[in-house]
Amino acid sequence: MASTTSLYDLHINLGAKMVEFAGHLLPIQFPSGIIKEVHHCRHSAGLFDISHMGQIAFSLRALPELSMLLASDLSSLQTGKQIYSVLTNEQGGIVDDVILTQLSSSLLLIVNGACKQKDIEHLSTHLSPKSRLELLSDRALLALQGPLSAQVMSKLCPQACELNFMNALETKINNWPCIISRSGYSGEDGFEIAIANEDAAALAELLLSFDVVMPIGLGARDILRLEAGLSLYGQELSETISPVEAGLSWLLNKEGRFLGIDKIASQFTNGAERKKVALLVDGKIPVRAGAIIQNSDGKEVGYITSGVYSPTLNKPIALALIENNQSQNEHFIAKIRQHKINLHKTTLPFVPHRYHRG
Repeated sequence: MASTTSLYDLHINLGAKMVEFAGHLLPIQFPSGIIKEVHHCRHSAGLFDISHMGQIAFSLRALPELSMLLASDLSSLQTGKQIYSVLTNEQGGIVDDVILTQLSSSLLLIVNGACKQKDIEHLSTHLSPKSRLELLSDRALLALQGPLSAQVMSKLCPQACELNFMNALETKINNWPCIISRSGYSGEDGFEIAIANEDAAALAELLLSFDVVMPIGLGARDILRLEAGLSLYGQELSETISPVEAGLSWLLNKEGRFLGIDKIASQFTNGAERKKVALLVDGKIPVRAGAIIQNSDGKEVGYITSGVYSPTLNKPIALALIENNQSQNEHFIAKIRQHKINLHKTTLPFVPHRYHRG
């Protein structure tokens, strides 16, 4: 049976259409509709319930051991800083993509909701007891995203507005203890707020009391992240897709000794068999995940990992995994039932990022 988040009753009262996702009942959309939600986040501020995500705490002493499991260089991590990284397996695939935050007296790892239990088993297998791994099931996670999110946050926690992208602080809003990071999954400026379940609904109602803030569901969240060129676990990322294939070479610690390093290092040096590419789609028919891609000669060369209609660009967009020796091609074809859809390679992100970098 699916779990509910601490905002479930609020979602119902707001008229949300609920779906099961990652073992939780979450809003796919609100009455305003997905298209309006996307536009609102791009131009104003949107509130997302992302409490299905896993929040895992460790002691600070876990950092050396985590550096053997995460593919990034953690040596620059310090209090108030965040790092985006991936957990890898022995075959060089991605167990999960995560964000690690160093707090004043602990480490906080945010993991994907569908991967929580798998991640805990993976981490527990490789970490010693001194790491003190703890799943924080008493916490909710809210995301406030969009160009006016800082305007809202300035009324609630001015010091959070001093943060740059991928920085965090432990603070209070209305005397509710919370952790605020300047991060998100939309490509826009924004904040993620970890807060006790018992305070989450009151915080959400406070945020929604601002005229510029609209509740936003999973449907718009998926479009926003794809427009921003961001990968989704289970689609662009999986245990059979390496960080190099997924276009994440930039986060790798080339001197690291994490799981799968030999295969990943070989791919980094010699090239991987597959490559993530961004595609613009002719016409109005979106190409969905799993659609086979052909080159101009009709040879199958890859498949779509994610595809949506982009309200911001007013056209369909897609991400795909393509054979590396075909990835230099500019044009491809997707077969959708009886249709042949023309695809054109482009650069990421589809919609420019507007993170606050100071």
